Amino acid sequence: MKRSSGVRLCATAAVSVLSLALVTGCGDTKPDAPGTASGKNAAKTLGAAELRKLIIAKGDVPGHEVGPVEGGVPDRSKVKAGNAECEPVLEAFTGIAPGAPVAHTSRMATQEKKTPTAGPSSPEDLTEGALKDEFTKAMDLDVTVVTLASYEEGGAERGLASLQDAVKACTGGFSGEQDGEKGKFTKVAAEKPSGTGDASVAFTATDEDSEDGALPLHSEVVRHGRTLAVYTTVNIGAMMGKKPYTVSAPVVKAQAAKLK
Repeated sequence: MKRSSGVRLCATAAVSVLSLALVTGCGDTKPDAPGTASGKNAAKTLGAAELRKLIIAKGDVPGHEVGPVEGGVPDRSKVKAGNAECEPVLEAFTGIAPGAPVAHTSRMATQEKKTPTAGPSSPEDLTEGALKDEFTKAMDLDVTVVTLASYEEGGAERGLASLQDAVKACTGGFSGEQDGEKGKFTKVAAEKPSGTGDASVAFTATDEDSEDGALPLHSEVVRHGRTLAVYTTVNIGAMMGKKPYTVSAPVVKAQAAKLK
C-alpha cells in the first residue's frame, strides 16, 4: 500500500472517511451475563434523543475538543469487506455499531495540542528529516470517534457476539472499501479491554505492508446494558514515529461515566 493510501486510510477511518486498511479485531471479553445492569439507563432501550444526551459533549473529556464527526459516520451499505464475515470489524473502525441498533449517535474527541517546549523553527532552516519530525510531533494527537447505539432486548449482546465472531474469523487480515476507496489490513490482534461496562471487545488491525511500516488502528466496543459504545482511535503522529498508542483512555472513562 502506498504511503498516501496507508496513512490516509488510517487517518480517515477515525473521521469516518475510510480510505481503508484491513480491519482487525479480537478481544478478551468479560462474562456477558444477561440482565446485568451497569447504570440507570442500562435496562431500557434508549431513543435517539436520549443517546444524544448521554454521548460525550464539549467539556466532558479533559484535554480534548469534542464535536461532530468530520464527514459523518458512513452508511452501513457503503462499507464492504472483501469477506462478508469481516464486515462487523470493518464497520467498527468506521464508527458503525454492530448488529441491528434501533437508534445511534456519534461524536469525535480530538486531543488538544501539547504546548511546545520551544518556538517553532522556520521551514527554511529545517532539513527534510527535521521537517518530518516537526510534522510528526504536530500530528501526535489521539483522534477518537465514539458511537452510542441502543438495542431491543438481547440485541446488544448479539451485536457484540457478532463482532467477536468476525474478529476470530479475520485474524489473518482482509481487504475492504468505503465509497470506492480500497485498502487492506494484514493482521488482526486482540488487546486488553478497558474493563468498563458489562462486557467488551478490544482489538487492533494493522497494515504491515505499508511503505511507512506497520500502521495500526485501535478499537473497542463496550456493552452497557442495552447500549453499545463503539470507540475507534487513530494517532497519525504515533504511527509515523512508530510509537505505541491505544484507544483513548480519557475518552472511554468520560463516556462510561455518563452511562452510569
